[in-house]
Amino acid sequence: TQGPVQGPFPSDPASSHTTSPLPSTHPPSPVERGMPDLLPRPGCSGGSCYPPTGNLVVGRSQSLHASSTCGLSGPEPYCIVSHLQDSEKCFFCDSRGQGGHRINNVISLSGPDGERTWWQAESGVENVSIQLDLEGEFYFTHLIMTFKTFRPAGLLIERSADGGHSWRVYRYYAHNCSGLFPGVPLTPGRKVSDLVCDQRYSNIEPSSQGEVIFKVLDPAIPVADPYSPEIQELLRVTNLRVNFSKLHTLGDGPLGAWGHRHGPHYYYALYELVVRGSCLCHGHASECAPAPGAPPSVDGMVHGLCVCQHRTTGPHCERCQDLHHDQPWHPAEPGNPHACQKCECHQHARSCHFDMAVFVASGNVSGGVCDACQHHTAGRHCEICRPFYHRDPREDPRSPYTCKSCDCDPSGTLDGGLCDTHTDEVLGLLSGQCRCKAHVWGPRCDTCRPGYYGLSPALPEGCLSCRCDPRGTVPGDTPCDPISGDCYCKRFVTGQNCHQCLPEFWGLSNDFTGCRPCDCDFGGAYSNRCSSGEGLCPCRPHLQGRNCLELQSGYFCAALDQAIAEAELGQRLKPSDPRLPVNRGPHTSSWTGSGFARIEDRAGLMLQAPSVPRAMEYDIVLRYEAQAPEDWEALVSVRAYSLPSSTRCANVLPSEQLYQVALPPRHRAVVLSRPFCFEPGTRYMVTLRLRRVTSTRGLAGGTILLDSVSFLRPLPPNIFGSLTHLFIPQELGQTQCLEAARTPPLGPPSESCARLVCSISALLYGGGLACECDPQGSLSSECARVGGQCPCRPHVIGQRCDQCELQTYGFGPAGCKCRCSPEGSTSLACDPISGQCLCKPGITGRRCDQCLPGQWGFPHCQPCECNGHAEQCHPHTGVCWACGDATTGRHCERCQDGYYGDPVLGSGQQCRPCPCPGFLGSGNYHGTSCQADGGSERILCVCAPGYAGPRCDRCSAGYFGRPWPEGVVGGAPCRPCQCNNNIDPSDPMACDPHSGHCQRCLHHTHGPHCSHCQPGYYGNALRPRGCRRCSCDLQGTVPARCLPGSGICFCDRLSGYCPCRPHVLGRLCDRCAPQFWNLGGPRGCEPCACHAQHSLQLTCHPVTGQCPCQEGFGGRTCSQCQEGYWGDPEKECRACACDPQGSVSLHCHPRTGACSCLNGISGPQCKACVRGSQGSFPHCRPCPTCFSHWDSRLSRLQQRLATLAQGRDALSEAATDRSSGGRLLSLEAALGHVQGVLVSTSPLVGPLQQLSKQRDGLRSNEMFVKCLTQCLAHKSESTSVCLILVPCLSSTPDEGADPESVELVAQRVLKIPLPQGGQRAIEQLLEEIQDALQLPDSMDWALVEYGAGREPRDYLFSLSHFTEKKTKAWNG
Repeated sequence: TQGPVQGPFPSDPASSHTTSPLPSTHPPSPVERGMPDLLPRPGCSGGSCYPPTGNLVVGRSQSLHASSTCGLSGPEPYCIVSHLQDSEKCFFCDSRGQGGHRINNVISLSGPDGERTWWQAESGVENVSIQLDLEGEFYFTHLIMTFKTFRPAGLLIERSADGGHSWRVYRYYAHNCSGLFPGVPLTPGRKVSDLVCDQRYSNIEPSSQGEVIFKVLDPAIPVADPYSPEIQELLRVTNLRVNFSKLHTLGDGPLGAWGHRHGPHYYYALYELVVRGSCLCHGHASECAPAPGAPPSVDGMVHGLCVCQHRTTGPHCERCQDLHHDQPWHPAEPGNPHACQKCECHQHARSCHFDMAVFVASGNVSGGVCDACQHHTAGRHCEICRPFYHRDPREDPRSPYTCKSCDCDPSGTLDGGLCDTHTDEVLGLLSGQCRCKAHVWGPRCDTCRPGYYGLSPALPEGCLSCRCDPRGTVPGDTPCDPISGDCYCKRFVTGQNCHQCLPEFWGLSNDFTGCRPCDCDFGGAYSNRCSSGEGLCPCRPHLQGRNCLELQSGYFCAALDQAIAEAELGQRLKPSDPRLPVNRGPHTSSWTGSGFARIEDRAGLMLQAPSVPRAMEYDIVLRYEAQAPEDWEALVSVRAYSLPSSTRCANVLPSEQLYQVALPPRHRAVVLSRPFCFEPGTRYMVTLRLRRVTSTRGLAGGTILLDSVSFLRPLPPNIFGSLTHLFIPQELGQTQCLEAARTPPLGPPSESCARLVCSISALLYGGGLACECDPQGSLSSECARVGGQCPCRPHVIGQRCDQCELQTYGFGPAGCKCRCSPEGSTSLACDPISGQCLCKPGITGRRCDQCLPGQWGFPHCQPCECNGHAEQCHPHTGVCWACGDATTGRHCERCQDGYYGDPVLGSGQQCRPCPCPGFLGSGNYHGTSCQADGGSERILCVCAPGYAGPRCDRCSAGYFGRPWPEGVVGGAPCRPCQCNNNIDPSDPMACDPHSGHCQRCLHHTHGPHCSHCQPGYYGNALRPRGCRRCSCDLQGTVPARCLPGSGICFCDRLSGYCPCRPHVLGRLCDRCAPQFWNLGGPRGCEPCACHAQHSLQLTCHPVTGQCPCQEGFGGRTCSQCQEGYWGDPEKECRACACDPQGSVSLHCHPRTGACSCLNGISGPQCKACVRGSQGSFPHCRPCPTCFSHWDSRLSRLQQRLATLAQGRDALSEAATDRSSGGRLLSLEAALGHVQGVLVSTSPLVGPLQQLSKQRDGLRSNEMFVKCLTQCLAHKSESTSVCLILVPCLSSTPDEGADPESVELVAQRVLKIPLPQGGQRAIEQLLEEIQDALQLPDSMDWALVEYGAGREPRDYLFSLSHFTEKKTKAWNG
């Protein structure tokens, strides 16, 4: 009735217990075995094919073993239970020879002589195994065992797929699975691989010819994929083992006459063992051949070596043939042979392998990978060339010469000479093309790219970057030499990388020339070499700037005519002065002049030559101005007062040297004919005589103005050392700087001329020259850039501003001056030494700007008016100075303070001292002034601060002391009360007027000086309103420091901190310390006492004391369960699960968790209707009133059942009593008899008739009651319960009852007290026992079942089943 299951297992035409997925095939003929693999085998062309199935034990008797066989060591007796009624029922087993009952008898049903054979284990041995060891892997489909004796009560089938190293259970079999194999579920399972226990093949009947059948794939369970690894694993075996673990017995005695445990009656005996299976070929073979090392072949033997199809190979066709691994190997399926596909290796490989990753990457199209590609090929299909080879497009891809060697320079090629292995336009590949390094190019990668040099194999990128600085490199594609790496530099750039400027150039940039000239000043810099980065030149001292053209502050550059001797400062010489030089020629002349030095004809001038910076020859230049168009000439004498000290001037003699030079009227300056060598530190005197030429001497009054004599140093060409500055002399000529230096300047020099002059000055003087401006005569320390002229104060002259102008005096910070008053002096000139001007009569003072003593009002002077009390007055206002006689005022017209009277001249009065109370200067004068009352002539005093009274003889309010009378012991002046501004100074009683003690302190202060804050206040009383009230919190302050009922507490007078109670903090004692609460308690703040495990933190609320609790915990200290939770708070608090529809509230009992239910609702969570209600929650309705009557009766029955359960336990204890030993022996004998009846095939007419006759007397038979109680005490199988009744049935009614047993039943089971009174009392007790047990009419029921026509054996089993059922009901 079961349908076929498709799967990778062979067919079994010989078995009626299995189904076949495919029609069976006959073994191939020898001719078919010799067919080549290319020809399709019969049955394999359309898909999967399988060898025929057979019995795997056929031909493998040497591989079949049993752990126990009877008679191996000698004859062993055994009996056949089904022959108990026959005279010959026991026999002997002798397996020492070829006969006997060895395990190989299970291969066939009969022996060579046609007699039926079997295998038989030793009698009484329960744990026996049969094991089949195959020479390889086979498909195993099902197993059939036919037993000669009872089938085992318990067995299991195991398999091994690794040659017996590990075993796994296929299936368990048992008549009672829960007892023999606890924990193993019963059949059927949900999957074919589930491990289950089958109870169908382990019944005690039949006693012979019983079968045990096992199918690997249960037809009742559908299989989704028969080719899944799980199914394949179930079918594949190398070893099979059957373990018998439990014998079926009929309840015989523990020891028989033969000395075995179960006697000679019980053993395992097996007629036939069929193990159906086939050769394991995975659907790729229709026949199998003998495997190497397999047992000799016999008819019907299933061989293990597959004759593979579909280009597969291996003993089980488990892999593909060589060069056929392009698809993954797979077992064949119906309609799909899954034949192995050939790999495409282009004739360059001899084998290949399958790669799953490659297969998945190809979209499950191809997974073959060729092995060991030849002819310099590589790749999955040997389709590409190996590294350093490329495909020749002229050769066939299958040609052994298809790959040619690359022609690449290894120094410039990636990976040492790789080239493109093939041509691919999409990827940009060209076969044979070299792959150059990053900085290499060329067909062979042997040339550096532009901008790179030094091709080397050691360089990862092939060539080095030129590293040329783009700022200094000539623009172009090739910035450097490809071999050496030298860069092509711009004009003014140098270096291998063109990264630096040439000497005397700087500022490398992108300019055309690359760098800019240094342009260092030829005089301000030591050289024309500057720094390459910033272009800074090496400046001489006191010069700065990039070109060294700027002077530092306080320095200047000397002009070309810096050494000048001013003519107006020279000593005038008369024409007859012998110191004038004498002209040795025919000409004489005289000089006149004004503004300069006016020289008369034939007169002269003697000048001291100025100091020069260095020893050298200087040109002498005369600057003049002719007053008339006439010719003049000058005789010049230069004389040194000491011998020269330098080698430069050593050839000049100390005697005078004379010069004669013409002074044309059209010129302003003239240079003497030859230079003179001057040196520093030597004194020189220049003497000049000026005269008109003879032809013009007829004109009268001839004079000439001589400006100065300057000393110019000639500028030879070699003064400029650098070729760069050869153009400087030419520039000097173009700017006429030299000409301007010879003639008197008409204005400041031009900028270009000033720059050249400064450069020459720095060169001559070695840097900048210090201004050295006189700090008194100059306005600033800075001087003119050229020449060094300092800015002078008024009437101050000189380069350094260090002398006064003519007709001025008083050189100083204000300059030089005379400033004679024009109203009071007769001339504006003053004495050059004292500065005194010439005054008019009645006028005095250096400047003639003051009146004589006793007069005022210049220039109109008049006498002072001081009422005879002063001699002097203010020269401009006339206010009298130093009034005497205690007078004061503009004209000394009133008395001073402290005096009174009328001091005006002619009044006849004088100033007298005020009596307040003493006189001024007496030490007791306490007034500021006084006045006389016109009527009473009484003196009224104006008191000084702190004093009061008409005569200031007492202290005023806010002051204290004893000012009067004079000479009183302890007297003292009035002083301010020392109350620290904490009293009312206008209050006379604020402090004691004599002692100064403060009496009325304000601003909450107190003390003799109001220097302390009052109690209840704090702060600094010395500050204005510095005392503030203590704001102590009464709840946190010590009560002893507070005034009762006033709310005032005393705090620290300085800091204001209040005295706090324990665990109280704060300046005002207004908060609890951390982890404390309840401010205001008698002992201060109380500890929070938060539960260490149940609170989130140990700090609580400062007012309520509530600790922050974890979820589920509550109470102030988190030591209780939170509302809505219950349990032991020391262990766990769980949420209440009160049903909102059935409970009064969602809160439950904090300890038990019980909810408060509504009327008619019950249960711990109020989710059920209360007992006595009907309907479904939450719609509960009360039951009718009759329920209460039944409920009370059921309660009594429940109590009675509990009593019976206790009695059952007592009976179990009584069953082990020694006195029942004889009865147990008789019961065992009866059990053996009943078991014989059960296994008999004849009807049980005799025993049934006996049971029917004794039915009527059972209820009054005490022995029957006793047997029933024993049945209750035995927790045995149904058969055993039934057999226990046999001796009860066979007993006579008048045997009487055993008093001990009756007492036991009464006392321990039914709780009936044992009466006293002999046999009659026992009979009454039995009646009570019968009433209590309320025995069912079981025998009537059994006879009715028998009368219905059932077999006697079934009747006994039904009776046993009934008794067992009632026993369970009583036990329950």
